[in-house]
Amino acid sequence: MSWNLEGQRVHGLYLNLFPYAGVVSESRVKYGGQVQHTVELDETITVFGSLRNHVLVHGDEITGVLEVV
Repeated sequence: MSWNLEGQRVHGLYLNLFPYAGVVSESRVKYGGQVQHTVELDETITVFGSLRNHVLVHGDEITGVLEVV
C-alpha cells in the first residue's frame, strides 16, 4: 500500500476510540517522516462532545482501504 491515499475510501479508529469511514482528501509527510491523512467523513462523528466532519489521522489509525474513488 502506498503512503499517498488521496481519493481513496478508508475506515479505522480515530484516536483508537471512534470508528470512522470517509475519503482521504490529503496525504502529507510531516516533519520527522510520519504520514498524516485528512479524511472527509461519510457521517459526522462526535468526539468528546465536538462534532467532526473531517479528521486528521496517522497511517496506524487506518484499518483498511475500502475502495478506490
